[in-house]
Amino acid sequence: MIRNVYQFGAALASGIVFGFGLSLSGMLNPARVQGFLDIFGAWDPTLAFVLGGAVVVAFIGVQVMKLMLHPAFDDSFHVPTNRRIDAPLVIGSALFGLGWGIGGFCPGPAVASLALGLPQSVLFVIAMLVGMTLHDRLWRRRT
Repeated sequence: MIRNVYQFGAALASGIVFGFGLSLSGMLNPARVQGFLDIFGAWDPTLAFVLGGAVVVAFIGVQVMKLMLHPAFDDSFHVPTNRRIDAPLVIGSALFGLGWGIGGFCPGPAVASLALGLPQSVLFVIAMLVGMTLHDRLWRRRT
């Protein structure tokens, strides 16, 4: 029970820090994201620094993880082991990129932007949840 409280607290704190970082970096603004993706038009390179910062933080996190025996609130790390590049990965990545480019959101900023009350955020999150549900139901049938 206590362990679950700590897990919840750690997850909540991480989510708050992540949401604050998304807001501070401008990732909640679909126009900024679309400006970054418009490399042949009015390109806005500021998001490259956000992405670069995320890569640095993730790299440091993975290096620290390699030094630890187990995470603070679990018995083992849950790291993907599949290194194969297959059709579902490529198709999923393409769909993610299309959704990001068309909507100006990826899942994290879309959920965080719900706090702003933007209609496009609500629509995007609903569509994302429908897509995730459909994927899970269809994928379960295949496996």
